[in-house]
Amino acid sequence: MTNRPPAAYEGESDRAMWAALRRHTQARIGLGRAGSALPTRHRLELQAAHAAARDAVHSPFAPDVVAAALTGVPTIRVRSAAPDRLGYLQRPDLGRRLDAADRAHLPRDDWDVVFVVADGLSSRAVHEHAAAMVHATTALLPAGWRVAPVVLAEQARVALGDDIAHAMGARMTVVLVGERPGMSAADSLGAYLTYAPRPGTTTDADRNCLSNIRPPLGLAYATAAAKLTALMKRAHELGRTGVVLKDESAESDESAEAPALTPTT
Repeated sequence: MTNRPPAAYEGESDRAMWAALRRHTQARIGLGRAGSALPTRHRLELQAAHAAARDAVHSPFAPDVVAAALTGVPTIRVRSAAPDRLGYLQRPDLGRRLDAADRAHLPRDDWDVVFVVADGLSSRAVHEHAAAMVHATTALLPAGWRVAPVVLAEQARVALGDDIAHAMGARMTVVLVGERPGMSAADSLGAYLTYAPRPGTTTDADRNCLSNIRPPLGLAYATAAAKLTALMKRAHELGRTGVVLKDESAESDESAEAPALTPTT
């Protein structure tokens, strides 16, 4: 077999069809071949995407970056029980428990909600999108709601929000967390809403999740914030989140966005 470019295997109509389809998805489709392998350009793009995903997982969380973007919003910094990044990746349970010394410094009050910004598996997603989501969401909350200082949590998984909210006396928690990166998205932010969280007993069935928040290729901030606040208000009425709480918010004109990824944190 000769090492010919993909065009040698396709007609003009095939190339036009694949080009049209690629405009509607980030999936790698219709890449062609060079002999028995991918064309060099697409192979290099694949390697770059893999490197970006690895970097997203291993890059350190920079709380100062998020705190600077949260203009006028008080913040508190905490860590999970994971001693370092390697321990966090190898022991998911440690990322779900709050460091004992940090728990003692959390302000306890009658908060309606606490926002927890957690690095999760992509600090890049948190650096790029978390502050904008906090601003967009809090702007839509009822005026009488008491919002706790934003907690910036390092080496954190979703369930760490349960421990934080319980320690602070908050009725519900919104965890904005970097989602596991894939080969088409290394900067996807997830928002997990939990009402009356309890450390060690709250399960994923008790939460609601919005995934793939990352404009312009995923959910826009305004769309995600509108959906999240609608869920929060309904959760406040029901006293519950999870499988009993459905997203009934109207679809926005902004919703011509990529479908949500499957979150794994």
